[in-house]
Amino acid sequence: QVHLVESGGGLVQPGGSLRLSCAASGSISSIDAMRWYRQAPGKQRELVASIISDSTNYADSVKGRFTISRDSTTNTAYLQMNSLNADDTAVYLCNVDAKLRGGIWTYRYWGQGTQVTVSS
Repeated sequence: QVHLVESGGGLVQPGGSLRLSCAASGSISSIDAMRWYRQAPGKQRELVASIISDSTNYADSVKGRFTISRDSTTNTAYLQMNSLNADDTAVYLCNVDAKLRGGIWTYRYWGQGTQVTVSS
């Protein structure tokens, strides 16, 4: 199994920054992709950013403000969020596509999420 732990959320003022982390642990052979989603109350879950190998993609709403990165040595993904505004308020969830040791299939795993609140 793969266990994901997100951290780094909190309360920040408009215009501020936060850095989220997602640490994956378990019997991991490889991780193909790491993604950040967010879910705001009453809204659909939105894919915010993804990283596959060294290729990154972003939702239009965060382009130029958010940066996704990963440390393959520690199986950790990061989301640097700058110029935050109230529309960024949501629970941010990490997911990964990982292959387990001794396995041949890739499975998708989700973390529990970390709350980001942007408010003055």
